[in-house]
Amino acid sequence: MPKKTNSHFRMPAEWEKQQSTLIGWPYNKNDWPDKFRNIPEVFAKIVSKITVSQNVNLLIKDSKSKNFIKKLLMKNNTKIRNVKFIICKTDRVWMRDTGPIFVKNKKNKNILLNWKFNGWAKYRNYRADDKVNLRIKNHYKGKILTPRFKKRLIVLEGGSIDVNGKGLLLTTKECLLSKIQQRNSFLKMKDYNKIFRIFFGIKKVIWLNKGIEGDDTHGHVDDIARFVTSNKVFIAYENNKKDKNYKNLDENFKILKRVKVNSSRLKIKKIPMPKATYINKVRVPASYLNFYILNKFVLLPTFNDPKDKIVIKIFKKQFSNRKIIPIDCSELIWGFGAIHCLTQQEPK
Repeated sequence: MPKKTNSHFRMPAEWEKQQSTLIGWPYNKNDWPDKFRNIPEVFAKIVSKITVSQNVNLLIKDSKSKNFIKKLLMKNNTKIRNVKFIICKTDRVWMRDTGPIFVKNKKNKNILLNWKFNGWAKYRNYRADDKVNLRIKNHYKGKILTPRFKKRLIVLEGGSIDVNGKGLLLTTKECLLSKIQQRNSFLKMKDYNKIFRIFFGIKKVIWLNKGIEGDDTHGHVDDIARFVTSNKVFIAYENNKKDKNYKNLDENFKILKRVKVNSSRLKIKKIPMPKATYINKVRVPASYLNFYILNKFVLLPTFNDPKDKIVIKIFKKQFSNRKIIPIDCSELIWGFGAIHCLTQQEPK
């Protein structure tokens, strides 16, 4: 691995032992126009699968909705004793971006990083989401820290980064450096590299180029490239040269192939993209890379696509010590996010 960093923190990889998963219950019907009816059921399925092996901290807007949610969870065989209901108003459900990002300090204690959130520099209704971390901090063990750089708050979403727990971080230029949906106008690449070193203990940042079509976050990495071990990356790949994703994903693959860590290269496994998916004539960011690794399982988004079976097979081979649980996300993706987007893990 790369040379040591002088950071006080380390961000654990997703496959390291977890204590709980944070999820926000869906209320915002505008995020799934004409298709909201089945969305709570999808969330109930996801919560149910997670409670088999760990706790879920579930954000609900008020105590009035608790009974309905509880009934739906129990209908889906959820282990209710593993669900902690936390009353906390949200604008949306994407906890990967609005919830705390957990790091470990030198004593291996959890620290909650409270990054600023600005609705992906796209949506105006984000005030409640920006306050989530401060409202839920007492439900977690560990101090909360609000990162700053040159005395200024930093906007950073969990879906824009992926780590291997040993000093490597994946991100994209499109998300963090573009002037479109610009998160932090005062930050350059070298500043982000420094921020990642300070707060995540990162020794090397791998800058991919662009994300996928239909992604309203403008380039989140958790749709295109994910670490699955400390030296292996799954990368989204489009074989159809006529598809708009072909050029950008091929470029990312070439960037990753050139990366050297010390003297060795990363292992790379191409994951095919599902066919271009449209809902109400709008392209949505369907990708198998938006999976979530748990203590005993991997929740894998599927899209009623012939490639579902191929990808399930690849995942079973890679995660031989975890059960692969496919979750149909063909309607969930109309909210422009899938399983990884709506979860946020608390390390043990």
